[in-house]
Amino acid sequence: MLERLKALRTRPTLVALLIGLAAQLLFTIHLDQPSKILFDEVHYVPAAQTLLDLSGPRNVEHPLVGKELIALGIAALGDNPLGWRATATLAGTATVVGIFALLWLLTGTMRTALFGAVFAMLNQTLFVQARTAMLDVFLGAFLIWAIVLMLWSMQAATPGRAWRRWIGASVLLGLAMGVKWATIPYIALAGLAFVVLRVRDARIAQKPVWSALLGRNQRNWPGMAAVPALLVLGLVSVAVYLATFAPAFFYAVEPLDLAGLLRQQLNMYALQTQVLPHHTYELQWWSWPLMLRPIWYFYEFDAGAQRGVLLIGNPPIMWGGVAAVLACLWAGLRDRAIRPLAMALLWIASVAIYVVIPKSLGFYYYYHLSGLFVCCALAVAFQHFDRGRNCGLEEWFGALALVAFVYFYPILAASPLQASDAFNHWMWFPSWR
Repeated sequence: MLERLKALRTRPTLVALLIGLAAQLLFTIHLDQPSKILFDEVHYVPAAQTLLDLSGPRNVEHPLVGKELIALGIAALGDNPLGWRATATLAGTATVVGIFALLWLLTGTMRTALFGAVFAMLNQTLFVQARTAMLDVFLGAFLIWAIVLMLWSMQAATPGRAWRRWIGASVLLGLAMGVKWATIPYIALAGLAFVVLRVRDARIAQKPVWSALLGRNQRNWPGMAAVPALLVLGLVSVAVYLATFAPAFFYAVEPLDLAGLLRQQLNMYALQTQVLPHHTYELQWWSWPLMLRPIWYFYEFDAGAQRGVLLIGNPPIMWGGVAAVLACLWAGLRDRAIRPLAMALLWIASVAIYVVIPKSLGFYYYYHLSGLFVCCALAVAFQHFDRGRNCGLEEWFGALALVAFVYFYPILAASPLQASDAFNHWMWFPSWR
């Protein structure tokens, strides 16, 4: 048995499959609890039902992809809690496997990839989002896999493979943009990172800067000149985004045409940037890493018991993850360690996006992507500072995170509670109530 476990170290595809099966099982158990619409499902489930009927526009402040995927689940499993949330579980599983793939490509270390995926599975915000018919879990899945394909393209052995993977990443970015416009800064960041790495490679090779932009003989992304690659990234992602509006051309009421598609984008911008009234759960961006105000997605009597769903991060992972980001930043600056620095900058950028985009309100679930990146930062920080000694710190930390997950599980999964005030058991701070 021990020999078989050791053999898994060289079989990342099999390990990724096993992780995916475990994540899917975790996300699917008691998926029909609660049996009622919870939190923002009130917006997206009816919008998905409208898409199935093609009756007319609804929830027009967001693009269609997330609602199309929810509609797919309803079409497959019916207009019930399982149907509403089924595709969200698949997106959650894809996210966990994507983090495994990202860290495997980034570090080439099974231990790091495995612990990063486990941290993501236990970080609690992914668990709740993967069991809720909202948009962010789809956004996370598409973006994580776009990063995976970009890294895979970077490591390609031939120009053909590099281009195919790059185009695949562009398609995924277009789909992510079709979930939420929050993707747009990530597309810009992807292009910027690509250029920075190309300029760095040119300096290492002592080549002129122009060769980083126009040359094909490159250390990374072989056969891909930077200017054509950036054009493909932009054009493909925008084309895919626009194609996701195809169902709206067949609405029974107010169908889109090409001119209407443009007007729809302007209308979405106006809705996204409007000043909204105060909300109970609104939070400033700087408070999200501290988990000052988790969100009750549900707290009602349902199916014969008091039940609750609280969107709250796993304290060891979320708070420890911020420390890991700082450690990765320190390693990047002190040791010139590129991988830890990349993880730190990715997390910083994911939070900084919400500093600059014109949104009048912020909510803790906007931290969903950043919460995934802290899981990656944790795994990379452990690898960097462990330096191959296998001290077992990841195991101890993972055990602590598992204990916290089990402790919070009843109010993550809408389990039956003893009384209407039972939630106080988990309220560590007054702001959590």
